[in-house]
Amino acid sequence: MSQDEELERLNKRKLEDLVQRKTRLEEERSAPPAAQPMQLTDSTFGSEVARHQLMVVDFWAPWCGPCRMVGPVIEQLAREYSGRVAFGKLNVDENPMVSQTFGIQSIPTILFFKDGKAIDGVLGAVPKAYIENKLAPYLPGTGSSSAYG
Repeated sequence: MSQDEELERLNKRKLEDLVQRKTRLEEERSAPPAAQPMQLTDSTFGSEVARHQLMVVDFWAPWCGPCRMVGPVIEQLAREYSGRVAFGKLNVDENPMVSQTFGIQSIPTILFFKDGKAIDGVLGAVPKAYIENKLAPYLPGTGSSSAYG
């Protein structure tokens, strides 16, 4: 086999691998978000946020009183928005890298991610309606009106 034929064979194989990877990613992204918040870690955060079109992440710690008030609200929203929005929880004590990346200094902090990028956030224990109002502009079929940062 000549070098040109070998190179062509390798290029074809590489292209097939890329197509398969893209298809797999599209299938993962089209899967409906779960009806309960997923537990995120420093090692899973990036891939989980990237694979969901819209994701809400609750940064919390078990010793935080306001976090314990927000937790059930996040769980309820995950059930109510199942199939449209993914929800996640990240324990800041156990996962300092992600917390540091996003400058989380106060908890609870809730960040909204669209296509893997932070677009908005809520600081502190707020009512369910407040979170829903912040989330509404980003739901599929609506435009976004603010940016996080």
